[in-house]
Amino acid sequence: MLRRVRAGVLDVAYEDSGNPQGKQVVLLHGFPYDVHAYDAVTPMLAAAGCHVITPFLRGYGPTRFLWPDTLRSGQQAALAHDLLTLMDALAVPRAVLAGYDWGGRAACIVAALWPERVGGLVSGLGYNIQNIPGSTEPAAPENEFRHWYQYYFHGERGRAGLERNRRELCKLLWMLWSPNWEFDHATYELTAASFDNPDFVPVVIHSYRHRYGLVAGDPAIEDTERRLAAQPRIPVPTIALEGGGDGVMSSGGCIGHERFFTGDFERRVIPLVGHNLPQEAPSEFAAAVMAVL
Repeated sequence: MLRRVRAGVLDVAYEDSGNPQGKQVVLLHGFPYDVHAYDAVTPMLAAAGCHVITPFLRGYGPTRFLWPDTLRSGQQAALAHDLLTLMDALAVPRAVLAGYDWGGRAACIVAALWPERVGGLVSGLGYNIQNIPGSTEPAAPENEFRHWYQYYFHGERGRAGLERNRRELCKLLWMLWSPNWEFDHATYELTAASFDNPDFVPVVIHSYRHRYGLVAGDPAIEDTERRLAAQPRIPVPTIALEGGGDGVMSSGGCIGHERFFTGDFERRVIPLVGHNLPQEAPSEFAAAVMAVL
């Protein structure tokens, strides 16, 4: 069921499923995806007695900013505070957090800085808190190549390209990042409607510029960004999921990420699966959530 709640600077739209008295699970999507990534995962968790909350992130679908003068920030700290304020607004004291891409980053940050709110973590690509102070260091050429879209968004040509061609560009990313996933037109269009949000472009552009230190962040959450610059460790039980066919994943995936975790940590690789882990491998994703519950 689609519901809405005021949380922080947002009027958040979210899917609410399962037993309200069950174990709390929050599922978080990434870019350029939306809540439909979890359409097959949610029924499995609900059948197991869980209460599943799946929000549209800022800039996606029916989620809206409350005030016109709020910075349309896409920085990592903003996503984490959105998650934290959503849990507060819904009176969720503690939950298992599961996500990938932007959503996985928000989950990792809350697990690192507010671990008392997190019963367990499932993170696509493991530890994905951005190291912004180190973002000027060049990566291996094959990894730089995979991130072409990020550099495209650094310029005004990229902003205009995303504004004008958002459906075509995001579909291209789906194809490049999940080369073994044969999604159909209807599946893509179900999610692509979320990109019509009036804040989608400014939030996305700010995200890919802030992570490289090219634009300022929201002063209200600067203290959180300072804490993240130290690359804090995550003390909650964690399963890191990795798609064996992920076209945007850096070479090596999340090998070695265990150094960022002080709690139980397990890495699971799903063969042939691309970047959109829950939609391409819903059974494996749901199984990981159940394992950390």
